[in-house]
Amino acid sequence: MKNLSTLFLAAVLMAGCGEVDKKAQLEDLKKQLAEINSQIKKIENELAAKGEKEEAKGKMVSTTLMAASTFQHYVEVQGSVDAEENVGVSAQAPGVVSAIYVSVGQMVTKGQRLAETNNKAIMQQIEALKKQLELATSAYEKQKTLWDKKIGSEMQYLQAKTQKETLEKQISSLREQGDMAVIESPINGVVDAVNAKVGQATAPGYPAFQVVNLSTLKVKGEVPEKYASQIKIGGDVVLYFPDLKKEVNAKVTYAAKVINALSRTFTVEVKLTADNAEFHPNMIAVLKIVDYKSEGTMVVPTDVVQQSESGSFVLVAIKEKGKNIVKKKVVEVGLSYNGNTEILKGLATGETVITRGYQNVNEGDEIQL
Repeated sequence: MKNLSTLFLAAVLMAGCGEVDKKAQLEDLKKQLAEINSQIKKIENELAAKGEKEEAKGKMVSTTLMAASTFQHYVEVQGSVDAEENVGVSAQAPGVVSAIYVSVGQMVTKGQRLAETNNKAIMQQIEALKKQLELATSAYEKQKTLWDKKIGSEMQYLQAKTQKETLEKQISSLREQGDMAVIESPINGVVDAVNAKVGQATAPGYPAFQVVNLSTLKVKGEVPEKYASQIKIGGDVVLYFPDLKKEVNAKVTYAAKVINALSRTFTVEVKLTADNAEFHPNMIAVLKIVDYKSEGTMVVPTDVVQQSESGSFVLVAIKEKGKNIVKKKVVEVGLSYNGNTEILKGLATGETVITRGYQNVNEGDEIQL
């Protein structure tokens, strides 16, 4: 069309100038127009032939070759990280804190001294009784020597012995009270909080320190009772930590036997490995517990399974007379999880399931793979 416009423009200019014969010019233009129309017709025929050929090949689809695989179904519940040894350490007796020996983040061992309360009065009593005990011990030894020689009365000997033993018991009792002024760590772990302050009163039941053993962490969750028969100790579980965006493969280490009467759930626990520095008590976790597993089965994307009056079906591609043809396959479906569905019956290894473009084709259509 561009060439034709150019020719007409040239003809107008030439006519205006009167430099050529109008009849000869007209004949020349008619020949060129006929040639252009012929070229247009040829290209139109070629395009039409190509379109018919592509249409004859059928619509484009994507397929997946079936092969036996493993299908797993998971129960997902929210849980949290829990420390088996997470202890609030308090004083054994009321008192005023006189010294603190640890700080937050410090590693401690079982029995290590964390702090002390003021036991000055007790120590003074012990020192006073020690002097009395020295005198009572000396008197007892003398009376014992005399009694061994059958000198003196038995009553004097027994009185001296009783006095000595009574003072020893009093001192022992006071020492025990003094020991109660020492706050010790009951476990190995790390000091997570120091609530006590020097000069501040403390008492039993008030957590002066928080000590956590991070080597004994576990994840706990509550699972609906309908899964009680499927979830067992040793079962596979995937732990997902949203804050860390991390998954950990583990095993169920405990599944409670008692159902909570209010929530109708039972507790499931999963221990974390000792190498768990990035996990913290009370951190949120999602437990994906395997409640069903089937090996050597057919698995397809859930959205390719369609429904009809006769039941569920998928579309497959088969070869007929050298062409790829759509065929409907009635199937029996099992469980679905995370976009995949287990096929119990109807599909076999080696069959080609249409997984993309299946919405645009029908049984018997020719397709392109």
